[in-house]
Order: sequence, then C-alpha cells, then structure tokens
Amino acid sequence: MASIKDVAAAAGVSVATVSRVLNDHPSVSPAARATVLAAVETLGYRPNAVARSLRTDQTRTLGLVISDVLNPYFTELARSVEEEARALGYSVIIGNADERPELQDHHVRTLLDRRIDGLLVSPTDGGSPLMLDAARAGTAMVFVDRWIPGMDVPVVRADGRTAIHDLVTHLHTLGHRRLAIIAGPAATTTGSERVAAFREALQEYGLPLPDAYIGQGDFQAASGRRVTEEFLDLPEPPEVVFAADNLMALGALDAIRARGLRVPDDIALAAFDDIAWFVHTDPPITAIAQPTPELGRAAVRALVDRIEGRPPQSVTLPARLVVRRSCGEARGEAPSEPPHPHQPPHSSPQRSNT
Repeated sequence: MASIKDVAAAAGVSVATVSRVLNDHPSVSPAARATVLAAVETLGYRPNAVARSLRTDQTRTLGLVISDVLNPYFTELARSVEEEARALGYSVIIGNADERPELQDHHVRTLLDRRIDGLLVSPTDGGSPLMLDAARAGTAMVFVDRWIPGMDVPVVRADGRTAIHDLVTHLHTLGHRRLAIIAGPAATTTGSERVAAFREALQEYGLPLPDAYIGQGDFQAASGRRVTEEFLDLPEPPEVVFAADNLMALGALDAIRARGLRVPDDIALAAFDDIAWFVHTDPPITAIAQPTPELGRAAVRALVDRIEGRPPQSVTLPARLVVRRSCGEARGEAPSEPPHPHQPPHSSPQRSNT
C-alpha cells in the first residue's frame, strides 16, 4: 500500500506539500495540487483516517443513537441522517437502544470513547446523567424526534398537536364519540405530548377521556396488542383506538382481527407515524405522517453547525393527517396522502436559536 512518502516522491514535492493538498490548504499552487492529486490517483493512495484524526482532533464521524431500529420510522430517519451526513463529508455510526435506557447509555458511552465529532440522539426516557454530563463537557449534541427537558441541546422534531387535533375533528365528524389511545411511555416527551394533545382535542368537543381509555404502551407491537385486548374487554369498548405510534397500531390490528372483528365495521383504528405498509392493509389505515426525511437532514445540519462553530438551531416541522379508510370513511372518498419521502413539505420549518 502506497504511503504519503511514496506520493511525495512520485510528485516531486515534499511530504508537507502532499499533506497540505490532502487537507485542502489554500497555500498550494494549482500546478502542485494537480501533480499531487495525479500521483494520489496513480498510486491508489488512501489517507489514514485514524492518523489524520489524531492530528486534527476530528474524525469526520457522527454518532446516531435511535430508539428502535425495527421501527420503520426510525429506520427511515437513520437513512436520511446517513445520506445528509455523507453529503457533508461525515460518516455515521448507529446504535440501537431498543427502547432501553441502559442500552442507550451503553451506545452513547461507546460512541464518545470512539471520539466522534458529534452525537444525534432520540432519547428513550426523560433523563440520562451520562448525556447531561456529555453536554456539559462540550460534546456537540442534537436531539431528534424526542428530547430531554431542561437540557440546553438543540431539538429537531415534528409538532403533532395540530395533526392530532385534525384527527379528532375528523373522527368527531364521522360520528365517533368513544375514543381511546394507546400511549407511548410517559417518560418520553413524545409519549406524554401525544396523550396531552389527544386529551386537549377531545375536550374541545366535550368528549371525555376516562382512565380506562388510556392504555400504557411502549412503542412496540406487543404492547399495542395487549392494550387493545384490554379495551375490547371493557363493558363499553371504545369506538376508535388511536395508537401513538405505528408498531403499536399494527399490534392493535392483530388484536382486533384475533377477536374476529373488522376494521372499521366493529372498531376504528388510527395511528401516529405513517408508514408505507398502512396503504396495503385492509382497510388502509388513517394516520398522522411526520416529515421524517426532512427531520433527519435538519438534525444533521444542526449538528454540523455545532461542530463547525456556527450557531445551531432547533427546528420544528409540522406533521399532517393522512385520511384513508380505517375509521369509517366513505369507500369512494379520495384518500389524502403524505408528500413523497424525498419531497420537502410545503410548510416552512420553525427555527429558534439554541
């Protein structure tokens, strides 16, 4: 394998000149730059990234800790993060927390030990002493989707309150009055926020949300099945089950079908976090769609701003209701669909300096 000395000899320049070319230093003449790059290409030289990181104190590597890699929402988020990071000259190492705080902290600790330049995290709970210490120590960090209240860290997220209100309005218009929710963990910001928004929207229509209609899930399918079974066992089951994420919605659908019931004839179903599969279920599922690719790209840009010394910004993008046929909508009604995953939403992001 060719070394930097081999490149210098082939180009007829010093090792220092080769180093300046590889680091895009402006002091090198165009002719010398062309000669060095030609030698690099001919010899197939590849710079040693580890050695370079020791010299520059940068690894050009970002860490991403997501809550559940099996959740299609986070899979799509991770893809957009990797694409945007690559476009900006960074690589990404991904850790899957599997909705477990101790596993989340394991990945955070490992990534910090590997000297990443910055960290993107979707926290699995409302507090992590490790992340608090890392932020206080000056680690470049951005929260995406979820956040930890009280930490001075930029947050890139979707605002689902308006979309949840639109969903409740839609359900009320269809004649539904008994609405239940499968909630995410109360320790997560998204878990508590979606329940609060659902309750507020129901109150606007004078509809109650009894404790029996709030089921505690964990953003995974098994909890969606369990909670829906509990709803169906009630003396007066709900008319609608709103699952606060896509996996819990699929679990709810399993539970409904296991009882020999049909959606929406016997019970309606709606979900937060739209996924491609929802179009192919029978019936297609009405859901709230987040602008996932845009969130991933915005999170990377905010983190790179922090790494490169520019003021980072928090970003809030709107979620939107996608009407299909799982809540008793007319079969002939044209469904509303989210924008293509790689098209930006029409609404402008809300930004705030952090």
